[in-house]
Amino acid sequence: MNNILGEKENTKPNRTVDVIGFYCPEPMFRTRLEMDKMDKGEVLEVLADDPSSESDITSWIKKTGQELLSISKKDNIIRFIIRKNK
Repeated sequence: MNNILGEKENTKPNRTVDVIGFYCPEPMFRTRLEMDKMDKGEVLEVLADDPSSESDITSWIKKTGQELLSISKKDNIIRFIIRKNK
């Protein structure tokens, strides 16, 4: 996978949300639901193939104060690694 941020891609996630095959707003909705269940400091992996997921999820991360550890792409799959900060 091509890691866009160039770092921290190997961080082991505590949970994974697979939203491949789902389209807006479902990937964002499921990501938010899973993050709500997690404790501060835990890491979430999100796998998506909806092209709008990249902008939706990265915007949500900034808005909510979470930490995007990495975002990578392979073929049509986008992989986000997110640390819960709040």
